[in-house]
Amino acid sequence: MMGNVLQKLSRRIRSMLTDPVRGLELSLLMLAVLVAGGTLAYIILEDMTPVDALYMTIITITTVGFGEVKPLSATGRIFTSVLILMGVATATSAISNAASIVLGQRLWLSIRERRMEDYITHLEKHYIICGFGRMGQQIVRDLQNRKQSFVVVEIDEELSEDMLEDNIPHIIGDGTQDEVLYEAGIERAAGLVAALNSDADNVLTVLSAREINPKLFIVARAAEPTTENKLRRAGANRVVSPYLIGGHRMAVALLRPAVHDFMNYIFSVGDETDLDIGQATIEADSPLAGRAIAQSDLRRLRNVNILAIQRPNGEIVINPNTQHVIQPGETLIFIGPPQAIYRVEEELDAPDGPPPPEE
Repeated sequence: MMGNVLQKLSRRIRSMLTDPVRGLELSLLMLAVLVAGGTLAYIILEDMTPVDALYMTIITITTVGFGEVKPLSATGRIFTSVLILMGVATATSAISNAASIVLGQRLWLSIRERRMEDYITHLEKHYIICGFGRMGQQIVRDLQNRKQSFVVVEIDEELSEDMLEDNIPHIIGDGTQDEVLYEAGIERAAGLVAALNSDADNVLTVLSAREINPKLFIVARAAEPTTENKLRRAGANRVVSPYLIGGHRMAVALLRPAVHDFMNYIFSVGDETDLDIGQATIEADSPLAGRAIAQSDLRRLRNVNILAIQRPNGEIVINPNTQHVIQPGETLIFIGPPQAIYRVEEELDAPDGPPPPEE
């Protein structure tokens, strides 16, 4: 526990030292402390009045070369020498940070960082993406397309500036550490993706996340097939194996190229897609509850088609009968244009649900 606290403190100190705005604030604070401390020291060591002590401190720190208020004792001269060195070092640091702020773009990045930190502290029902590799970047694009709130946890500090430029809320830290997950608002989050490069790190991240938030929906990446069961035992709701899925898709492309083209059309990873698949769980007070699929008329009214229904016990019914009565707790899986999909999902998640279908 103490090690985690020291690690967090060390990270914050490094952040302050590399941030010109915070560095300038720290330098100005140090100057104020030096002025106050020097004034008090001259009063005690040289029996000066407060005004003379303040004047002596300022001309010493600024090294303007004015004469001493009165001859100093040996102790006073030693203290003055130390004060000059500390004052020059602090003033130089303040000037350097001020120049970086005025002449560079770091000011805007620092402002963005502060706004981002404030944004993250107020997030609720958001998603945490641990890992910003190729998989994490694609997840972020999909969440952005669906206008979902999220925060990325990435250990590589070199990616921070690029994420700031792209307005991607993020935290630089180790996703396996509890304090980093707390910074990402895990206790308020709706879901988490463990997409780190190491299976061991993903298992540890899932364990930590599940312990902190038992209600969290967790999806984990598994590179090795033997890790899938470990991730599920650790608390992952779903486990995705990119190599297994990729191998299956390549086999389909080889044996059934038309099926592969159709899957590519549906699961296109580009931003300019004209087809998507969505889902919505039917609540007891939904206008669709107790109605047959044919009565819902989602195809005519919402431009989406129901592909399947997932029952509360997990069973999936493909191409359900149009006379099937939709029950509370069932999840509709539908296909259609992306904007239509997003609209239906929002309507079915809204407190009042979608407008009732026509009789």
